[in-house]
Formats: sequence, C-alpha cells, structure tokens
Amino acid sequence: MRKSEGQKIPEKEIVNSNFAERNRMDTTLQDTLFFFDRHQAVYPLYECFQEKLLARFPESRIKVQKSQISYCNRHHYACVSFLKVKKKSELPEDYFVLTLGLSAPLESDRVAAKTEPYPGRWTTHFVISSPSDLDEKLFDWIEQAYSFAQEK
Repeated sequence: MRKSEGQKIPEKEIVNSNFAERNRMDTTLQDTLFFFDRHQAVYPLYECFQEKLLARFPESRIKVQKSQISYCNRHHYACVSFLKVKKKSELPEDYFVLTLGLSAPLESDRVAAKTEPYPGRWTTHFVISSPSDLDEKLFDWIEQAYSFAQEK
C-alpha cells in the first residue's frame, strides 16, 4: 500500500525499514571482511579507498562477491579484486587491484594492464598498494568510468 503525500508512516514501518537497512549494511561489512580475510594487511587501504569513493559518488551501489567487490550506478564502473595483473615479482606484497571500465585506452605508467573486451569498452587495471595511489588523478579516472557506465 502506497502512502499518499502528507500521510504519516507508522513508527513500526520506520523501525522495520531501519532494521532492514542496518542488517543489509552489516551483511555487506561481513562479506567485505570475509573477502579481505587472506589480505588483511591491505584492508585499511581499501577502507580509505571506499570512503573517498563514496564521498564522491554517494549513490553508488556495492556488491560484494567471492572474487570481487563491484561499484555500480546504472552499470558496473569499478571493481576491487586480487587479480594477478602482473608477474608476482612485479607486485608489492600487499595490494588490491582496481578495475575500471573506460570508453578509451588509458595511457599511463600507472596502468598495470588493459584490454578491449568489446569495441569501445576498455577494462583497465591498477595496482593499489599505498595511500598515495588514491590521488586526485585516480579519482578523475574513476569519474570517467562512472560517467561511461551511467551513459551506457
């Protein structure tokens, strides 16, 4: 049943709604902690990344899966994973991989790998291993991916 404008929502519905939201957030946190179980040293860096990302894109939806954490608007625009995008000897000890979907190839020394799985769609991977990686340039690229996903 839909509430008409000006009609008061019963307190019980508000409490149930708040409980459902808290429960969903608790489940997401538990799933995220499980995702980072074997990579606990990099979890604080991930928390910093997510805090900055959600401050810039607060309407993002987060989906925690076994192999990745996805960030979505209309479509996926970014993913966090532990892909092996370089030789093990070229990777830092503690890191996560940030993957962005972009409309064009990105030319930067910071790009660990890129592919064009579909014409006009570039999957671009970055190795994130320190707070200095979470700079304005990275978030400009994330914004490009966000806009690209929103417009598809």
